Amino acid sequence: LAIYHLCPNSNMRPNNELLRQAIDAAIEGGQAIMTIYNDPAFDAQVSIKSDNSPVTIADKRAHEVIAKALAKPAKGWKTVFPMMSEEGSYAAYEERKVVSTYWLVDPLDGTKEFLKRNGEFTVNIALVDNGKPVLGVVYVPVTGVVYFGCKEMGAYKSEIDDKKQFKIRPQRLPFLDLKHNRHYTVMTSRSHLSDETLVYLDQVRAKHPDMVTIQSGSSLKICLVAEGLADEYPRLGPTMEWDTAAAHAVIKEANGTMTDYKTGETLLYNKEDLHNPWFLAKA
Repeated sequence: LAIYHLCPNSNMRPNNELLRQAIDAAIEGGQAIMTIYNDPAFDAQVSIKSDNSPVTIADKRAHEVIAKALAKPAKGWKTVFPMMSEEGSYAAYEERKVVSTYWLVDPLDGTKEFLKRNGEFTVNIALVDNGKPVLGVVYVPVTGVVYFGCKEMGAYKSEIDDKKQFKIRPQRLPFLDLKHNRHYTVMTSRSHLSDETLVYLDQVRAKHPDMVTIQSGSSLKICLVAEGLADEYPRLGPTMEWDTAAAHAVIKEANGTMTDYKTGETLLYNKEDLHNPWFLAKA
């Protein structure tokens, strides 16, 4: 963050140009990932970070591509917003706490799903303003599906072709008709299902005997709640701010919520500790 000019305090109103920049950056990052994913001699070159999570060459290449795409102003803008990425370096809290508006990026969310080759990984790009995500793009490289949400513009789902164009007209979220005539549905993590979550699921089942669960990886779980395919996603385990910010913008603009499991307060970003609290994402 320190290498960019600091942004003044603001009440950001992102527009189509910023959204297009974020979508393009996410697609380019996804293309970098897929070059490795589709290599017949697939070699993830996995290393383990200090928090015991895996990182691959795909994470790093996607980070480089996205950083380049966001290191220039969007059309009609003069400002280059700072970027914080899971795979990049970032300033100490004393420096970054004065930055009001910045890009928050997870170049490859769901590295474990990438390694399992199940397609359930995403590229996450959010624009955070005064601690709140005001724009978010979640791109699924394997399918070309993109979810995006923007302050005062709503949340949408579409598909992207090889030329970065929408294959289908973006559809407004949530799809309310999908909530009719189905069981109460809870998203759960495919790779991070904690004991505390199992206890919580028992509590939900007591209220909703017809409850069913759907497993998925990465921030897709939040997007599926925003879409209307599920009622909630409890995450009673560790996550980082870059894991959730983009999908948070999507679900918020789809009239859903992402709140601290213990306090009920909305999740905030650019905290001194970049870990999220346990949270609930609800339609």
